[in-house]
Amino acid sequence: MINKLLLLNSSITLPNIITILRILLTPLFIIFILKDMLIFALIVFTLAGISDGLDGFIARCYNQKSELGAHLDPIADKLLLSSGFICLASLGKIPNWLAVIVISRDIIIFIGLAVCYISNVKVPIKPSIASKITTFTQLVTVFLALCNINESFMSYIYMFFYWLTALLTIYSGLHYVYVGLNLLHEDK
Repeated sequence: MINKLLLLNSSITLPNIITILRILLTPLFIIFILKDMLIFALIVFTLAGISDGLDGFIARCYNQKSELGAHLDPIADKLLLSSGFICLASLGKIPNWLAVIVISRDIIIFIGLAVCYISNVKVPIKPSIASKITTFTQLVTVFLALCNINESFMSYIYMFFYWLTALLTIYSGLHYVYVGLNLLHEDK
């Protein structure tokens, strides 16, 4: 019992608290999007994005990395981004096909993690460079959609980010499938 309390206490770090707050911002973000209050959704999304950078910075600089944080951070990112893509696609602010690609990649990764877990294959929770770049482009795409700028030149910028996000999302998804298959093969 004492060991569990000590483990829990060692996981209660400032970066983890910031990550949990980011998770708690997600329902507010969804409500603002669905009520077409995009400026408020943009503010919440920006705060969440800043908190994502802040928790990682604090964890690295102040040696507060934890196993809990390694799991919570990508969950917080996925909740925020998946919610954003689904809601914005349902309102016609981004193409439905792009939301399907983003959500499908996350589902495939989740299924891969579940298969590895069931197979007792240890999966290091560390995002690849491709995944970090993909997350960044997804963040920019949601940010631009929330800005909702209707100038004609912006349609080219939107289209560029839609296709860039789609291609990077597909690439990083295939990369994770490749890594997962290698982990499963090595374990045999």
